[in-house]
Amino acid sequence: MNDTKHLTALWLDTIGSLLDTPEVRSMGKWRHHCALTCLEHSVFVSYIAFRIARNHGWDTRAAARAGLLHDLYLYDPKIYTSKEQCRNHPRAALRNARKLCGNLTPAEENAIISHMWPMADERPKTNIAVATILADKFCTAMEALCLFRARRVARFCPAVQY
Repeated sequence: MNDTKHLTALWLDTIGSLLDTPEVRSMGKWRHHCALTCLEHSVFVSYIAFRIARNHGWDTRAAARAGLLHDLYLYDPKIYTSKEQCRNHPRAALRNARKLCGNLTPAEENAIISHMWPMADERPKTNIAVATILADKFCTAMEALCLFRARRVARFCPAVQY
């Protein structure tokens, strides 16, 4: 098995049970950046955060889970202005992630609540938060430039059946 397939299998082992929950799957209802759904974006962030953590010897499980759950706000984001959404959705995502998982680590909690830093109220305090923030910014840039679809992010993120 080549390294990419091996990493993909490890990553899917880490988030597979969360990916199958109705709560996480419901993120597929809402558009997020460009033509992507919140679910597609979160899967992309999860994989990139996992890879960042692995490359630095950090907790890959926490990074993958935080990346997947960072936008688990579960409401139509159009109800808020852009500025309000930047501040409100990390709190909603953390609340929903706690309900869903019940056992988030402090690093996962900090990554979810601080992922909009520096626009959010909470600062990153852990390396997992830094990995999640970097992954989120990278993925958002790729999506905003419409490179996610155009380049078939297979280079960056494996295909996942939604």
